[in-house]
Amino acid sequence: MWERALRPVAMASIVANVGIVITGGAVRLTGSGLGCSTWPRCTPESYVVTPELGINGLIEFGNRTLTFVLALVAVAGLVVALKQRPRRPRLVRLSVYAGLGIPAQAVVGGITVLTDLNPWVVGLHFLASMAVIAAAYAFWRATAEPDTPPVPTVPRPLRHLTFLLTGVSAAVLVVGTFVTGSGPHAGDADARRNGLDPQTIAQAHADLVFLLIGLAVAAWFAFRAVGAPGRPAAWLIAIIAAQGFIGFVQYATHLPAVLVGVHMAGACAVWIATLSLLYATRTRPAPTAAPSPAGATAASSPAPAGARPHP
Repeated sequence: MWERALRPVAMASIVANVGIVITGGAVRLTGSGLGCSTWPRCTPESYVVTPELGINGLIEFGNRTLTFVLALVAVAGLVVALKQRPRRPRLVRLSVYAGLGIPAQAVVGGITVLTDLNPWVVGLHFLASMAVIAAAYAFWRATAEPDTPPVPTVPRPLRHLTFLLTGVSAAVLVVGTFVTGSGPHAGDADARRNGLDPQTIAQAHADLVFLLIGLAVAAWFAFRAVGAPGRPAAWLIAIIAAQGFIGFVQYATHLPAVLVGVHMAGACAVWIATLSLLYATRTRPAPTAAPSPAGATAASSPAPAGARPHP
């Protein structure tokens, strides 16, 4: 039972962490960042939302409640990892890494509220989710591979290209938070912005996206040239192209909230596709069985009496 539950629980961790990004975006896009005015209480008098807080309070409190769902999924991942027989220390370790992001996220969320939606802290809240998604993805990948040391499947220059691509993808996410912090969706109508020029920082973000898609196309050709599967790179190219199109449309239409929310979900998809490409550069081979002592003894023992020797 525990073996069958392992992979679905690990996938649930990825899905739940993407969900918290999307609901966190809904908090900002509806101006509900201070729907609950303090933390860890929702109001100075109540831990839960009150009718006086209206829809904004419900949205903010709903996002906070999802944190408990994340915690339950993280605990389930740890329990299932501990129940594996034989126990796999790497699985346990990765499940812990994925789970530690939950209290860290709660603390950053609390600081976000207590600093009246400081745009730099809001951006950190999003980036912390990306780190947790990376840990959850590593946990999920580990459920389908042995614990042997990783072995490269592509030449070193191609691995270096993939590392560079991963760094640029992370930079796209970071600068994307700067764009958000400079615009109308930084928190709510009264939240201060980060002071960066929206057009300048948006152009820097677009330039990084162009660099990222160029690296992804180069990776696709390189993977094909060395005979490695090019599907992870192809998926990344497709997702970046769709994400870039949404980004241009939202910029041209003055950042409608719905498209900004879709763009945030797309950022998660780009990050997961980047991780998939990164993991495609190595494999963990199945462990080789040691020679059986019994077999060695049989090979060296004398033939039974009366047995004919082989010609």
